[in-house]
Amino acid sequence: MSDGAESRVDCHVKVLDETVVERAKRAGLDAIVYAPHFTRLPEIRREANAYSSDELLVIPAREVFTGSWQNRKHVLALGLEDPVPDFIPLDAAIAEFERQDATVLAPHPEFANVSLAEDDLRRYREVIDAVEIFNPKHLPFHNRRARKLAAAYEFPPFGSSYAHLPSSVGIAHTAFETAIETEADLIDAFEDRVGRRVVYENGFERMRTSAIELGHLCYENTWEKIDRLFLSGIEPTHPNHIAYDGRFDDVAVY
Repeated sequence: MSDGAESRVDCHVKVLDETVVERAKRAGLDAIVYAPHFTRLPEIRREANAYSSDELLVIPAREVFTGSWQNRKHVLALGLEDPVPDFIPLDAAIAEFERQDATVLAPHPEFANVSLAEDDLRRYREVIDAVEIFNPKHLPFHNRRARKLAAAYEFPPFGSSYAHLPSSVGIAHTAFETAIETEADLIDAFEDRVGRRVVYENGFERMRTSAIELGHLCYENTWEKIDRLFLSGIEPTHPNHIAYDGRFDDVAVY
């Protein structure tokens, strides 16, 4: 872990294993934020703790899928104490984040049908702590649009690899002007709007990563989606799952 004034954090990755950890270390990262799909918070915390070390901090988070499959709005939350399910309305998720005083990030704004729109950013301007302005799954015009949205509403930026595949980890990161050695340090950096730089690679490696990740996105939205909707049964993060004790039954969209 860096003990200087700058800490490098890949602020959103979906995968975690030894390969991911080694790749993150080779990229010179100090921390990664681990937020896998359809995984409950206690399991995410266990995995993050298992792979954290003095060399690389793994911070647990939840990217909550609000709304339906046809109109998903993903929101990334850090510092949650109680689990929040997927497939609940955006306003219900935001209310739960506020109740828990969570740190709320807007990943990939205005991207496809899976993101917060400009109207959402405006509506929840006082709740959202940062907006993602770069990830390699975006095409260049997506990143330009994200930067404009962040600037228009004066949101602090962040960047990430948004890695769904181990090979993407570290292709982009956020360099914070502070030491980040714990989950609380990163939460404070976002909440206090600590100075930062969004750092990423361009050229062939970036284009290669974009192509591979966009191919994976197509898979997620075809065969994997069919499997989850029709073949796999109730998701662990479905609001009607027994783990949520019926607290979200009245707002479940499915």
